[in-house]
This record gives sequence, structure tokens and C-alpha cells, in this order.
Amino acid sequence: MSTSVELTRFRVLPERIDAMLASRPAMIADFEADRTGFLGARLVQLPDDEWLDIVEWASSEDFAASRQKGANLPGIAAFFATISSLVTAEEGTLAELG
Repeated sequence: MSTSVELTRFRVLPERIDAMLASRPAMIADFEADRTGFLGARLVQLPDDEWLDIVEWASSEDFAASRQKGANLPGIAAFFATISSLVTAEEGTLAELG
């Protein structure tokens, strides 16, 4: 199986950035507890109030199952609530060069 990578670019209003960052640890904890195949996530701040969330999954199937669950736990819901708009959402496969 190949590692699936979720790339989600979104906007957060400047007055919500602190709340978004404060909610991140609980979101990660909920993913670790509830999402099969969750391998980790990195959050990147971009210009113009945009952010990129890079999430690694053990498989494309694990990513799809996670999407079906949505914001089913409080930590996930709190993080998602800080997002003002979705810019793009894509899935790719991690290319590991040896």
C-alpha cells in the first residue's frame, strides 16, 4: 500500500487564527483516537490568511473513511469551525525516492 497524502488549503480570518491554533492539538488527538490509518499532520501558514494542512494516511481507503466521519468529535469540530473557507482539497500519493 502507498501512503496517501491529503492536501487541504483553507482560509482563516485573522481574528480566528489564535482559536484555530489552540484547537489543533485536540483535533490531532481526536484523529489519533478515532481515525484508522492516520499517520500524522503538518500545518503550513501561507500568505493572505491561507493555510495548508498536509495529512498522511496509511491508505487512500483510510483517508476516504475519515472523510465520511467528518467532524464527528469535539476537537475536530472545534478546529473545522475556525475555517472561513475551503480553497482546495486534493489527495496524492507520497513519492518516496530511495
